[in-house]
Amino acid sequence: MTWQLKEKLQKTLSEELGAMVFAPGSRQSFALVYPNTYHVGMSNLGFQIIYQQINSRGDTACERLFLPDRKTEPEYIRTNTPLMTIETQRPLYGFSLIGFSLTFEMDYFNLVNILHLGKVPVLAADRDETDPIIIAGGPCATFNPEPLAEFVDIFIIGEGEEVIHEILDTYYQSREKGLSRKEILFQLAQLKGVYVPCFYQIEYNDNGTIKKVSYPEGIPQHVERRWIKDLDKYEAQTVIVTPDTEFKDMFLIEVARGCGRHCRFCMAGYCYRNPRVRSLENLEAAIIKAKEFRSKVGLMGAAISDYPAIDKLCNIILDHGMHMSVASLRADTLTEDLVNGLAISKHRTITLAPEAASIRLRRVINKSITDEHLFDAIRLSISAGIPHIRLYIMIGLPYEEQEDIEEIVTMSKNIKDYMESLGSKGRLTLSVNPFIPKPFTPFQWMPMAQVSVVEARLKFISASLRQRKGIEVLVESPKEAYIQSILARGDRRLSAVLLEAHQRGGSKGFKQAMKKNMLAEEHYLYRQRDQDNEILPWQLLDMGLDSSYLERELEEAKKEHFTAPCSQGCTRCGICKNG
Repeated sequence: MTWQLKEKLQKTLSEELGAMVFAPGSRQSFALVYPNTYHVGMSNLGFQIIYQQINSRGDTACERLFLPDRKTEPEYIRTNTPLMTIETQRPLYGFSLIGFSLTFEMDYFNLVNILHLGKVPVLAADRDETDPIIIAGGPCATFNPEPLAEFVDIFIIGEGEEVIHEILDTYYQSREKGLSRKEILFQLAQLKGVYVPCFYQIEYNDNGTIKKVSYPEGIPQHVERRWIKDLDKYEAQTVIVTPDTEFKDMFLIEVARGCGRHCRFCMAGYCYRNPRVRSLENLEAAIIKAKEFRSKVGLMGAAISDYPAIDKLCNIILDHGMHMSVASLRADTLTEDLVNGLAISKHRTITLAPEAASIRLRRVINKSITDEHLFDAIRLSISAGIPHIRLYIMIGLPYEEQEDIEEIVTMSKNIKDYMESLGSKGRLTLSVNPFIPKPFTPFQWMPMAQVSVVEARLKFISASLRQRKGIEVLVESPKEAYIQSILARGDRRLSAVLLEAHQRGGSKGFKQAMKKNMLAEEHYLYRQRDQDNEILPWQLLDMGLDSSYLERELEEAKKEHFTAPCSQGCTRCGICKNG
């Protein structure tokens, strides 16, 4: 019954610290949606940052909504109850503005489902003056919004702390002037970092590639990415403390944003460049605040061990009687103080990401970690009392050969032997994932490896290490990875596929939905894009990179040449020069 659904949301709210609830009618309303469960969504720091920004305005009440869990969703359907927010149990369709935070491609299916269950017209073209305006931001919105173009009214391209205020100001001013829905969208399209897909018409060639993109006068030819120049101007830490997250025992603090390592497979390294860090003073203030709620801080960033004052930061945390955890580490910048801090914090596993085992393939992807770096990091960890090692590995990388796969097996055995030589009985875990080419990387034009090749190589790795005691191999489902790959580099024709898949039960109906819409998976997966003549679906967006930069980096990958990290005064990629 509806009251039971409301009661469950109220119970969730009662277990939180930091949620902001305002009297109905006292502020404008905004529904912030994470298209996955509460447990997953509340683990996302970016989601909480935007929640805080909207509520800090004084004129807007931001309420959160999540995909119901598997036990609860049938009850919404059975009782014909629209999805409701955590804060006031208000139905989704009752909000004038709805914002989605998009982090993973597989959540596209959930976005469609949430609109449907929230009684909001699923297709943007079906919405009238009384319907909400749908906004989407986050990593997936930034690098390629096109597969969702038929569902979402506006996309935020880049980081949202500043532009969300401009969007709200423009919307409220436009509404006061009595502008129509289309006129409001036109005004929003004038903002830097805002992409309004309905104003861009796409024509296709017979071979399925994009022939032409047209747009009316007054609509920008390209949409520039927004990024925060000074991170210290905006807090980025846990806003709502709740026991139901991946990090239930931690208070999250963003240490840095962006990465300048130039790993050629990494979308975040290009779409969130240049690398920026928060001041040590700013971070200490966040640590002091964290003490009010938790005994452990989770340090968030692309590569925590790259933070210039990482040793000082670790010591500050320990001096305040706190423990710590980290989002990511690099083997070549791991320090003794950092490892000791993690050991004191009762870490039992160190996670490293060589991505490839062979030195040749690491040169291709510009991963400058050597075997010596890996062994030094393992020695530091085991010496500090951290017994287990986890390695992230990708297979199906560009220019990969069978020899590179065999080196994964050799490297794993060598590392396990080394761990044992240091007296460790710890476990070595390999997390092996298929490589997915992403927009705005040098590999954006490359085909994905054939699924049969990837499956064979995964089987080879698992079989080769099965008898080696103390080595665990974890494998991501290739089937899901290939759906992600289609969506990552897809065009807006995939909106119809997502809608059809929704009607067929979600991602499990994706293959049939592709066939129903006469779209070939091979066109999106296995085709080498034409670097000179093809218009890519995401080409309307401007990340600030020089036009030829990614092509040059692809050539460097072919030659196995190293590209140095970002440095002060460098204008090589164009971000600092153009930003």
